[in-house]
Amino acid sequence: MIIGTAGHIDHGKTTLVRALTGVETDRLKEEKERGISIELGYAYAPLPGGEVLGIIDVPGHEKFVHTMAAGAVGIDHALLVVAADDGVMPQTREHLDIVLLLGVRQGSVALTKSDRAAPDRLAQVRADIAALLAPTVLAGAPVFATVATQPDDAGVAALRTHLQEVAQSQPARAHDGLFRLAVDRVFTLPGQGTVVTGTVFGGQVKVGDSLVHSASGQAVRVRSIHAQNQASDQGLAGQRCALNLAGIAKEAIHRGDWIADARLLQESCRIDVRLRLLPDAPRVAQWTPVHVHLGTGHHTAHIALLEGQHMEPGSEVRAQLVLSQPVHTVPGDRLIVRNAQASRTIAGGSVIDPFAPARKRRSGERVLALNALEALAQRGDTRAVVQQAPYGIAQSQLVRLSGRLLQPGELPQVLQLPLGQGDVLLLDAMRWQRLRAQVLDGLQRFHAHSGDEPGVNAARLRRMALPGLQQGAHDALWRGLLDALLQDGSMAQSGAWLHLPGHSVQLSQAEESLAQQLLPALQEGHFDPPWVRDLARSAQAGEEPVRQLLRKLARQGLVFQPVKDLFYAAPAMDALAALLRTLAAQNTTGSGAVEAHAFRDATGLGRKRAIQLLEFFNRIGFTRRVHDSHLLRPDAQWQAASGADRGTG
Repeated sequence: MIIGTAGHIDHGKTTLVRALTGVETDRLKEEKERGISIELGYAYAPLPGGEVLGIIDVPGHEKFVHTMAAGAVGIDHALLVVAADDGVMPQTREHLDIVLLLGVRQGSVALTKSDRAAPDRLAQVRADIAALLAPTVLAGAPVFATVATQPDDAGVAALRTHLQEVAQSQPARAHDGLFRLAVDRVFTLPGQGTVVTGTVFGGQVKVGDSLVHSASGQAVRVRSIHAQNQASDQGLAGQRCALNLAGIAKEAIHRGDWIADARLLQESCRIDVRLRLLPDAPRVAQWTPVHVHLGTGHHTAHIALLEGQHMEPGSEVRAQLVLSQPVHTVPGDRLIVRNAQASRTIAGGSVIDPFAPARKRRSGERVLALNALEALAQRGDTRAVVQQAPYGIAQSQLVRLSGRLLQPGELPQVLQLPLGQGDVLLLDAMRWQRLRAQVLDGLQRFHAHSGDEPGVNAARLRRMALPGLQQGAHDALWRGLLDALLQDGSMAQSGAWLHLPGHSVQLSQAEESLAQQLLPALQEGHFDPPWVRDLARSAQAGEEPVRQLLRKLARQGLVFQPVKDLFYAAPAMDALAALLRTLAAQNTTGSGAVEAHAFRDATGLGRKRAIQLLEFFNRIGFTRRVHDSHLLRPDAQWQAASGADRGTG
């Protein structure tokens, strides 16, 4: 168990810790000269069962509340220290607010310097403490009158016994998640190198493990571990740990950084939170500037309220914190908010979504997503998060949000689509069916409006049917939908055109007869077919009837028109599409780009014709131009005329 002191300056916190443990936590020269704590101090005491009790001693001066908040995060038990001569003071109240806002639910009170107060004064201070704690979860916490400067003080002994009993009855924290440690101190030891200390927020770590430093992304290796001030092969959630790290210099690490499993780390400048404004805090308006204490870090931010335009004292609302610097956090992490001058604590709360969006923050769909994320933080309900993800969620992202690896069978009725690099997209089965229906409905609407068209290309259908599907972020889902609809016959494809099965453009008998003359001539021309005027002359027909028929054949997917009055037979265009895929795969830079000169040489055509064909493929959505190159679109589909060689670009 980890105990954190709390209380006003000069109320004897450090002296009490020394009396309880025998450890002097003021280690800095300035602390000893001034007689006040400036930095966090740490002390440890053995328990009868062989375990170790850890105590974090925090500074009491109002100028060091940011340091106090860094020390209080992650503690299990608050030791509120009140001097009998002074009684309850401003930092007594603020420190109590902080530990409560951080979610601490148990505590004890040390009434220090009790030899300096008469019995009636002691009774009055006890009454003041009881009144202070009455409206909180610490109501009724035991109070121990102590004189820590006296050896073998009975009050100190009773407090020590009480803390030991509480620690021994405290259930161990679960440590089945992924490891992360909030750094509150970093130093070097001769012959050993960089050492970081902090509270383990989740998981476990063993000697030899590889972790990552959050701020730099640098990989580090754990050389050795001290857990609760004892050499150990492992460190567990809820323990104070010191990690000796290889692979990083002391100067690269600062308080507020994390040493964590790489699968947990993703930074964000926007986090959605549940905030509780203190009853004596001022009203909060939209975009109020604040200071935020999260983990052991200190940041500046603005508050964007997600409910209403103002936050009243004593109220609790959802809000978005827009931070000036990125942070690393997970749902459920506790935080403290202080005013713009950093002179008083005004609110606290917990993280709901570490990766909050900048737009549509108040939409109904967003509210449901936040409900699911709160269920994840409170009950570990990963299923709710997947159900509320409109376009699915990457398994890696769900791991980051939950702070642990998913268990086999944990997500029944969930589809998995490959994303690459071992990751998969998780999508609720009901949402998958709704998305399929939306695609088919979009295709039906297109046919109803443009019956003469053979179909629609994949990029346009995506914009029509699923406008919320973002390029890049949802490409895997779109490819999966197209593949599934084509494979089960719900949708068909002719060249680059997607259409419903059975949809076709009908020809008259005369048109059928003329088409039987034109198509062989186009096929014979392959990559360099005859122009409309040449086809009309050889077929002894007028140019306009030939032109109109070829356009109708194009709507059937039998020919393609890259430029005016030039049509390619479908097999030739199939071959050109396959050639583009081959050239993209052969690009030595790995970018998948196709240069005009490479396409020209591969087709044997002139530069002008090669560029015209490349621009055609750009126009129909099979490729896109980037500077002087042409890239296959990730959602591009091409159905060859023979029914074979269909692929995804």
